[in-house]
Amino acid sequence: MSQDYIEKVKRTFNNAELIPEIIKLIEEGHTVTLQMRGFSMRPFLENNRDRVLLTKPTYLNIGDAVLAEVSPGKFVIHRIVHIHKDDITLRGDGNILPEHCTRKDVKGFALGFYRKGRTKIDKTNSLKWRFYSTIWCSLLPIRKYLLALYRRLWIPFFGPM
Repeated sequence: MSQDYIEKVKRTFNNAELIPEIIKLIEEGHTVTLQMRGFSMRPFLENNRDRVLLTKPTYLNIGDAVLAEVSPGKFVIHRIVHIHKDDITLRGDGNILPEHCTRKDVKGFALGFYRKGRTKIDKTNSLKWRFYSTIWCSLLPIRKYLLALYRRLWIPFFGPM
């Protein structure tokens, strides 16, 4: 019996249901690709456009993008900006204020991102990613102004980066 038609079904789950299942897969040693949701990693990662490839975290360094539980049931994919013993400070690229967690709250490590519908991954250990990370993180004092310009001027005229 041949199959001429395959029905594609898209389902959306809220993070409280989906993320714990993803964490189980990561803990079993699988890599997981997850659709980005939210605007906290703007301007370079966009809601419902980009995807992240997650794996089990081994070593954590400043600048790494990680999946972390910052409060019970609240998960974020943000960049590590400070590590002190077991305490970790995170900040989304599109956020001004930091969030905090502990090492045990870091559930996944971002190997890379599939941006703008591309099939080639932007690896987080690439020269391009490291350069972008260094520049963007150094702009923290003026980031809120840059983000405001991006939202008010860039997106209406050119669309998301």
